[in-house]
Parts: sequence; structure tokens; C-alpha cells
Amino acid sequence: MTDTRGPQIPPHPDYPSANRPTPEAPGAYRVLTMATLGFTLMFAAWMMFGVLGISIQQEFGLTDVQLSLISSVAILNGSLWRLPAGIITDRIGGRIVMTVLLVVSAFFSFLVSQASSYSMLLGLAFAVGLAGNSFSVGTPWVAAWFSQRRNGFAMGVFGAGNVGASVTKFIGPALVAATAGSLYFGGLVEGGWRLVPVIYAVALLITAVLLWFITPSQDRRPGRGRKLSEMLTPLKEGRVWRFSLYYVAVFGAYVALSSWMPKYYIDMFGVSTSTAALLTALFIFPASLMRPVGGALSDRFGARRATVFALIVMLIASGTLALPITINIVLFTVLLFTLGVGMGIGKASVFKYIPDYFPGNVGSVGGLVGMFGGLGGAFLPPLFAGVKGVTGLDQATFLVIFILVAFCLAWLLRAIALMKRTSVDPLWRRFGI
Repeated sequence: MTDTRGPQIPPHPDYPSANRPTPEAPGAYRVLTMATLGFTLMFAAWMMFGVLGISIQQEFGLTDVQLSLISSVAILNGSLWRLPAGIITDRIGGRIVMTVLLVVSAFFSFLVSQASSYSMLLGLAFAVGLAGNSFSVGTPWVAAWFSQRRNGFAMGVFGAGNVGASVTKFIGPALVAATAGSLYFGGLVEGGWRLVPVIYAVALLITAVLLWFITPSQDRRPGRGRKLSEMLTPLKEGRVWRFSLYYVAVFGAYVALSSWMPKYYIDMFGVSTSTAALLTALFIFPASLMRPVGGALSDRFGARRATVFALIVMLIASGTLALPITINIVLFTVLLFTLGVGMGIGKASVFKYIPDYFPGNVGSVGGLVGMFGGLGGAFLPPLFAGVKGVTGLDQATFLVIFILVAFCLAWLLRAIALMKRTSVDPLWRRFGI
């Protein structure tokens, strides 16, 4: 009799089997908790220049272009190393890599407070950007500890650490205003914007210590003993690059808007810096906290359906925001919130594909997908500005996002239709394409 079950995922010693409802490994939730905490803090440090940049610009007398470069180099360095970070995590375990990354991020975060020139600040912003690679460390680490029936939810909870982008937006403006002109830590650190990276440095070091002693000492290492060429083989598959483009839309655009929206609110609606930061947080919260919901939906209905739903929500919201009409700040914020909901669900559903299709290569595949998403966050803001310069449209930011999302949705629907026509019992029946 012909086997019509379709492709089966081979078991891996460091990944729970996809073919039986195994309970989560002892220590799984400790790994999830500490990975999420570490990622949240490192994401906050990675994105801190989006709010602190205004104070930095005033102190150093920077142009808008010089200011934009500070955020861009941090985002860039937080993306470049995601592929090797994921591979290294699979080989030696996330516990070691995450701890080292926390300590290194703390060191460079502290040095930011000591910057005395623009060139020094630019170099330190690039160095702090290493923290952004924490996503590609935590994703395979968490996936290795959870069974396939729960890894969508688990990675969604971990990914909700993106909410760290709102931490500086909440505490930054008030802290800068309250401490400006004072000295702290025995006169070593000035108040104002310089105090914020020091606070992050202390929090990151404390988290590194807690993570090391709380998580299981016997870590899971799905890439242990495997050849690098074997771990990179899945990157030849077309769907990996398709997933990467989806992630540019759901995550890269999120990163870009997180740093772009405070200035957008100020320029378009004339609000104060603190108000702009709080309104931007109303976008960041759903774009981050809906990620566990997106993971749960992906576990229940499949990554394909969840991704299609997320892209449709994003298409409607960005399309409305891209219209060359004047809307008030309330409607604008509601639509931006809706766009964040779609991004939050989509960030989880896109990454749900990876352990479904590549259970033994979450580090390398997830690293590549995450790298492209992060690079999107670095290169989209200049694209926003360029399109605005060419078209003269204030809504150019959302026009770019609308076109990107429309392309992703069209490609996804075309791939689904092609698989239905050419496969008797394809993998999409279980997991989506």
C-alpha cells in the first residue's frame, strides 16, 4: 500500500519528537523565562537610541542624517551576526551564548554613557547593536526545549521580548528630564540621557548571573557534532528565502517603525517628545504582546493560515494609512495599533514554520530569517525617506510597507496554490507552506 501520509519529520535527539505529544522537558519553562527576560533587556538596549537620540542630537549638535546613522548602525550590527549566532547556539547551547551576549552588551552599554565625541558614539552604538542578535540565540535555545505541539506558543512568548523597544520610550524621557545636571555612581556618570545606558548595563549583568544559575546546566545542543555544511544545507531551499522576506515585512518593518514613529508623530502632529514616545508604545505593545497569541494560533491552525491572516490585517491597516488624506491623531493611532496586531501575529507565525520544516536546523534557518528581518529594520527608514523625497507624500512610510506586504501575501498565496496543484499529500496539509 502506498504511504500517503506525506513527508515525516525525522526525530532529533535534542528536539522533542514532532510525532508524539511529549511533555515539555524539565527546565523548559526556566529556559523560556530567562531567555525572554534576557532578550527583552537586550532588545531595549538595542533600540534605546530611538528615544535618547533627541537628547544626544542636542548635546552633540548633530544633523538629522548624523542622528539617523546612530540608530542605523546599531540595528545593522544587531542583524549581521544572526546567522552565525544561531549556528553557534545549536552547537554549544543557548545558555552559554546568551550569558556571554548579556555580559558583552552590558559592557558596551556602559561605555555609551562615557562617549565624548560623535565618532566614539557611533562606534559604541554599533557595538551595542550586538545585543540585537539575541533573538537568533534565544529562538533555537527555546525551540530545543519544547515539543513541537507547544513550540509555536513558546517562541511567541520569547519573541514578545520585542516589547523591550517600549521600555526606553516609557522611562527614557522622564528619566532624562528628572536627572539632567546631576552626577551618579560617585561622579562617574552624568544624569540625563547618559544615565539610561548605565541602568541597562546593571540590569543586563544581573540578568546574566540569574540566567546562569537558574537555567539547567545540562543544555540541549541540537547541532552538536554536526558538520557546518550539513547545518547550512537547508539554506538552499527556496522557502527559506521566502520566509525571510515575510519576516522583513512583519519584523523589519516593526523595527523601522519603532525608531521612526516618535519623529513622525512630532513632525506630523506637533506633539511633545514624551507624548510621541508613549503613542509609539501603543504600536509596540500589540506588535510584541500579540506574539504569543500568534504562536498559539499557529500551533492550533497552522503557520500558513496565521500568516495569511496577519498579512491581510497589515495590508488593510497600511493601505489605509498610505492614502493621501489627512486623518486625526486618534484614527492614525488606532490604525497603527492595528498594524502592530498584524505584525505581532505574523512574527510568531513566520517563525513557527522553521521548527516545523527544519527541526534540526532552527539555529541556521532561524538565524538567516532573523538576519534579513533585522536588515530590513536598518534599510527601511532610508527607503521611507527616499520615497517621501521622490513622491512628496507624508504617507510614504506606509506606502512602502503596503507594497512590501502586498508582495509577500501574493507570493504566499501563489505558493499555496502551486503546492495544492502539484502535491498529493504535501507538508502544507499539516503545517502550512
